Amino acid sequence: MVELINKDYADFVNLSSNLVGMDKAINNLSVPLGQLREEVLTVRNAMDEAIQVVEKKLAARAEIRKRKATLQRLQNIIQSVDKMEKILQIQKSGDGLEHVSHSELTGQLIERVASEFNQLQFYVTQSKGLPLVESIRPRIAVITTTLQLNLEDSFEIGLETGNLPVLRQCLRTYATIDKTKDAEMLFRSLVVKPYMDEVISEQYIQNNPQGLQGMYNKILEFIPKKCQHIRAVTSPIHSGGNQDVVRGYDFLVNAVWPEIVASIEGHTASIFAPGNPDVFHQKYLLSMEFLSSFERHCGSQASVKRLRAHPSYSTFMSKWSLPVYFQIRFQEIAGSFETALLTPFNSVQEESTFHLNATHTLWQCVTKCWADKIYLPALCHRFWKLTLQLLSRCSIWIQEIYDKDMSPESKKQTPGLQHEDAVPASPPITLSQLISLISDLDQINAKLPDLLKDMMQPKLTKLNFKDFSVIEEALKEAQEAIVRLIPDITEYISSEIKVSCSVHFKAVNDIPRLYRRTNREVPSKSSVYVDNVVRPLKVFLEENGDKLSQERRDRWLVSILTHLTKEYLGVTTDVLDSVKKMEESLKKLKMRKVTSVSNFSADGMSDDDKIRLQLALDVRQFSETMEQLGISSSDVPCYDELSALVKSAATHS
Repeated sequence: MVELINKDYADFVNLSSNLVGMDKAINNLSVPLGQLREEVLTVRNAMDEAIQVVEKKLAARAEIRKRKATLQRLQNIIQSVDKMEKILQIQKSGDGLEHVSHSELTGQLIERVASEFNQLQFYVTQSKGLPLVESIRPRIAVITTTLQLNLEDSFEIGLETGNLPVLRQCLRTYATIDKTKDAEMLFRSLVVKPYMDEVISEQYIQNNPQGLQGMYNKILEFIPKKCQHIRAVTSPIHSGGNQDVVRGYDFLVNAVWPEIVASIEGHTASIFAPGNPDVFHQKYLLSMEFLSSFERHCGSQASVKRLRAHPSYSTFMSKWSLPVYFQIRFQEIAGSFETALLTPFNSVQEESTFHLNATHTLWQCVTKCWADKIYLPALCHRFWKLTLQLLSRCSIWIQEIYDKDMSPESKKQTPGLQHEDAVPASPPITLSQLISLISDLDQINAKLPDLLKDMMQPKLTKLNFKDFSVIEEALKEAQEAIVRLIPDITEYISSEIKVSCSVHFKAVNDIPRLYRRTNREVPSKSSVYVDNVVRPLKVFLEENGDKLSQERRDRWLVSILTHLTKEYLGVTTDVLDSVKKMEESLKKLKMRKVTSVSNFSADGMSDDDKIRLQLALDVRQFSETMEQLGISSSDVPCYDELSALVKSAATHS
């Protein structure tokens, strides 16, 4: 638009001059329009005045109606008060209001008064602050007191006589005047408190043969003995098919249970003391079983929910110092395992499938976490965590042992000889102790799945826990951490045995010296070194064979014997090569004529032949020794090569 104006600015300025007679037309219209405006304002003012008059009259009428309603309520209040005073036989004296003695009111009259009282309460609430209401409040207070006294008398009589219609009408009256809590508190003071004061006490626990269990049983007897009439008129389940049930009451939750908790807290507070964990555990389980039994008496899930939401329920549960109990158990369980790790390789002093003190104590600690005399459902998550902590601590301990005594780094750092005055930080670990450790770790690894199945899973199922895959996975990780170093420890043991055995193969190199130019007899039995080679292995098996499973024993034997056979093959090959070279050198020197005298014995066998025969006898004895250990020579790699070597040499000779 701006661009258009700028483009044709002259035409835009002259636009008004092109409208001929426009000013005159505007002047002609302004006068009638002004007159019309004045007339409209006049009419509007008149209408506003009329509306104000009507609104004043309507407000006055509403005020009158309101005052009439207030007056009517006041009249109703006076009439209700007079009517109830007449029914309750309350008479006015010169000094004020007083309750004159009267005959006992019937249930129908009380219910009638209650209905009237309920209306009176409504009228008083609507007329709050008015002088008449304030002046009549003393009379209302007397009516309230009188009505409550009559209700209490009627309620007490109904309880004592077991008159269900009277109880039903009385409770309905309490509900009508919105005093259900008063009825429950009345039942608590009249019936519950005297019974609980007699039953709940330290003296009763001490004198009862069953102790705390006997006290709880006596408390539960209160429900069928003393609550049967109340439950018959308030509970559909216990009404015996009677449809006339007074609803809105829960005497077990609002009257019986709070009094039980108050009495236990006031008279038997010692049951909550966690100082003795065994006693605390027993009392806690008895108390939780009592609580479960009480919940079963509630009769409905809604009643149980109200019980668990009640402040006294929270008070009762908070009295049990579960964190303190667990801390005591933690120190007891974890402390015993840490103490065992101070002397981990000590033998178990009691009958056990384990061999070492540390692993025996570990398994005891793990099973204690889930033992019936220690485990508590409310602390399930903490005992599960403690189980994993114990297994983790064991894996760390095994790693420390390996790093200190068995790892390649530890061997490099440890000198071969120590000064005489040097004091070792700890006794050296023997192979027997390591075998015991491996055997015990295998047992723990095998027993952990059974622990989950037999001890943990039933307890977790009771807590409605279903995702056992998480538990199994965590336990599997703990198992893997414990047995992770077993192959390395096994290899260390094997290497130590191999070294002890292999050192005797040096005697093979002495065989040529024993027969060359010594005129010895033809060999008929194996050399002593063969038994010496296998003796460390035999001794090891005699001392530790019962600790090993057959599978692990055979696997170790095959590994060790394979290594020894390879070494035996190497040293035998060297000896035979040396003998062969000696023969060839003698031929080259053309000394057969000389050697024929010195290299042959009277039986016609050369010294070299005797050497080969001795080697063959030794290899055969080595094979028989393996068979005695339960390992076939066919299961040992390289043995066939060794046997073929010595047979070939003997045949050639």
